Amino acid sequence: MRIAVLAAAGCALAGAAGAEPARLVGPWPNGDALVAVEERRVGWPSSSPFTPWDALVGNAAPTEATGTLFLPRRAPGARPRPAVVMLHGSSGVLAPRELTYGRQFAAMGIAALAVDSFAARRDLATGFTDRLLNITETMLLADAYAALRWLAAEGHADPRRVALVGFSYGAMATMYALNAGVARALAPAGERFAAHAAFYGPCIASFADERTTGAPLLILYGTEDELIDPARCAATAESFRRGGSRVEVIAYEGAAHQWDGGRGPLRIGSLLNGCRLRLEHDGTVRDLNSGLPMAGSFSRRLILAFCIERAPYLIRDDPAVRARSNADLGRFLARALGAG
Repeated sequence: MRIAVLAAAGCALAGAAGAEPARLVGPWPNGDALVAVEERRVGWPSSSPFTPWDALVGNAAPTEATGTLFLPRRAPGARPRPAVVMLHGSSGVLAPRELTYGRQFAAMGIAALAVDSFAARRDLATGFTDRLLNITETMLLADAYAALRWLAAEGHADPRRVALVGFSYGAMATMYALNAGVARALAPAGERFAAHAAFYGPCIASFADERTTGAPLLILYGTEDELIDPARCAATAESFRRGGSRVEVIAYEGAAHQWDGGRGPLRIGSLLNGCRLRLEHDGTVRDLNSGLPMAGSFSRRLILAFCIERAPYLIRDDPAVRARSNADLGRFLARALGAG
């Protein structure tokens, strides 16, 4: 009887490993279901390019990236898992958001890595404003692409089935990563994410070369999010479609910024709606308002000083919207990561 039970458990575990993406479309686990997840702090080699141009020319200091890895149970001999790499927002990694999602993904059979790009660069900045001036979206992407390589090298994930999911500041980076030129700059060996999902990321960038990696993109935002200009996000989506990607945009009626952050209602930060940046063919980032290139922290400070509106935006936790975004993200990832 004991042998039969163990054999049945082994078959069930192997079956679950083969159907991980399908589990994303049902109700997401919570509570006791998350206790058995393996969770540990990890590090991997990365770098700190200020812009994609810096990555292209090798102007990037070596950096030891850090994050929290969440691993599901895995049957011996099972094929490598799909995985999700998560990029945090301007407030950093949040327990109700990245850490909770990581445990939920692992409980559903998906490996997850919550990247902490701010913790890896405390020598550059520690305060809220200084971090946004000195720790750029490109640095977040350097960590993300390095994580993709590391997950594959360590046997934690199938490199063909890894999605990039970003929140706010990290969502901006997640959208940039879809651009083919950005991907070439940060992953010249050809590593690519299988899918990109952007949670409430401001659409303030455009691309001189619109070609994408071809991966699908999901854009999620709330209709009451003051950081989001729906017209600009629609234009961004069209640009990515022209570049070769399937793009889905979902707006949640009545939702404010950071509906999954466990905080609010309160107002924080400043509005970015006046900012207009473009990635040029050579990897430089240019401010379209002034024509200035963003070449370092001084020029970044100058550019942002002229385009930021000193008005705080509303963040508000909303469990009902979170349940809907879980379902939408789960459906998107199941489709993108389902192929073996």
